[in-house]
Order: sequence, then C-alpha cells, then structure tokens
Amino acid sequence: MLQLTRLSGPVFALNPDLIERAEATPDTVVTLVNGSKYVIRESLDELTTLILNYRADIIAAAQVPPETRRPQPPKSSNGSGGTVVAFRTGEQQ
Repeated sequence: MLQLTRLSGPVFALNPDLIERAEATPDTVVTLVNGSKYVIRESLDELTTLILNYRADIIAAAQVPPETRRPQPPKSSNGSGGTVVAFRTGEQQ
C-alpha cells in the first residue's frame, strides 16, 4: 500500500493496483478503476517513484527464501482471521 497525503492534509493508504491514471492539473489527481478520484499533495513524479518502489519491494520480497522471511503474526484464536494493524503516531482510527 502507498501512504499518500490528501491535499487537505490527512494521510491515507491506497492500493496502487487500483490506480487507472494520475494527472497533474496542476494538483495531482489520482483516478481509480472504479472512478473514485483523490487529489494528493505528492507530485506526479513522487507518486510514480512510490509506485515503482512499492513494486520493486514486492519483487524483492518474492526472491527471499521462506525460511529467512520475517515471521508472520499468529492467527487470531477466535477464528475470525482478523489482524491488528498499528496506526502511526498521530493518526486516528
């Protein structure tokens, strides 16, 4: 997931696989495949770099042998399969 900043200030996470296009108009507008649009503070070049780094990290992680990967958190014992994700300091739930 990419962490981007809305033009109004809040940080949000976006799945880059859902991006259809991005335009600089002069603000950067990201359009998703479902038609949703987000105006972000990051420039078009910064967004492109974030996407390239995200995809490179996925490819690099796929090259790591399973026995050397970071351990995964244990599955929930209540059977829900849910996980807990920590928010960065200052973010609200």
